[in-house]
Amino acid sequence: MTEMELPPAYITAANDLRSDTFTTPTQAMIEAAVSASIGDAVYGEDLDTAKLEQYVAKLSGKEAGLFCVSGTLSNQIALRTHLYQPPYSILCDYRAHVYTHEAAGLAILSQAMVVPVIPSNGNYLTLDDIKHHYVPDDGDIHGAPTRVISLENTLHGIIYPLEELIRIKAWCMENGLKLHCDGARIWNASVQAGVPMKQYGEIFDSISICLSKSIGAPLGSILVGSLKFIKKANHFRKQQGGGIRQSGMMARMAMVAIEDNWKDRLLRSHSLAHNLAAYCQEIGVPLESPADTNFVFIDLRKAKMDPDVLVKKGLKYNVKLMGGRVSFHYQIEDDVLERIKKAIFEAFEYSKTHPCDQDGPTQVYRSASTEIDVHGNAIQEVKKYKY
Repeated sequence: MTEMELPPAYITAANDLRSDTFTTPTQAMIEAAVSASIGDAVYGEDLDTAKLEQYVAKLSGKEAGLFCVSGTLSNQIALRTHLYQPPYSILCDYRAHVYTHEAAGLAILSQAMVVPVIPSNGNYLTLDDIKHHYVPDDGDIHGAPTRVISLENTLHGIIYPLEELIRIKAWCMENGLKLHCDGARIWNASVQAGVPMKQYGEIFDSISICLSKSIGAPLGSILVGSLKFIKKANHFRKQQGGGIRQSGMMARMAMVAIEDNWKDRLLRSHSLAHNLAAYCQEIGVPLESPADTNFVFIDLRKAKMDPDVLVKKGLKYNVKLMGGRVSFHYQIEDDVLERIKKAIFEAFEYSKTHPCDQDGPTQVYRSASTEIDVHGNAIQEVKKYKY
């Protein structure tokens, strides 16, 4: 038997721009975990888990919450809970995480047809976009009626305009549709737009609120909704192997993240992203999306930039990158901003004499790096980045 190779020890997230999931537990989180409750959360007997669920539910104006190990699990069981008796369909943005990055969960768990829609404005779905792709339950036996509209806030770092969400909610109510929010980064949307979490809770029937991205907890998401909804979602969580026994330690660490001035921390990460986005525009690097919050999406295809070259230029300046998605988080050090600017500038200059024409869709979570530098010199210490 060949022994699997162990990864190197992870040292710091201070220079890691691959994702805001790379934040590491603080000393305060670790100390809190030591004194956490030790009840069995599957039986509803863990105190710290219950406190976390209730806190986030109240924050978002919902009756109940459910602690899940990941946003993927939270989203998938939420959508499954909303659905009864197929055939049915879910309508979402064509870039939505629930559609593109959750391993066909909607097809497998919910047996749902998905209607992915390209926004007419290029950024977010409008009510008109939804109406044009809505499948009514009007007796036509050839289709799969739309049952749920699933929106993501933020999506590609873009904040969903509150006015548009209100329009969509009103229309959903008129047509008996459920409205779910993948709120992986809803903390970012809330603080940047000045919209209270409770106001988002009034609009959506359910929200998956991630703890391990923006605010930096080690893991988890809280699914919030009505008490009846959460009770059924708990059933599907158990079915999918998502029950956690002694989850008090994780819950306490998440509470530390929530209570530790998360608003100022997020706004700082947004400021770094805004600075980088302005720099990209200054030197002519095209962006895929507006940098409303903590993401900068470089349009590699339009810029004819090779993602492998960009990753290597990042390594040259001791910055970790993953393709054209640059993700800022609260543990990024100030000097990383100038280093990433240098990496992007050099990769963009290289593309002018070595244009890269990419085939196929952009792989957000994959950026291969060969063991040679952009000039063909061997650099054996650089492995292949594939996530």
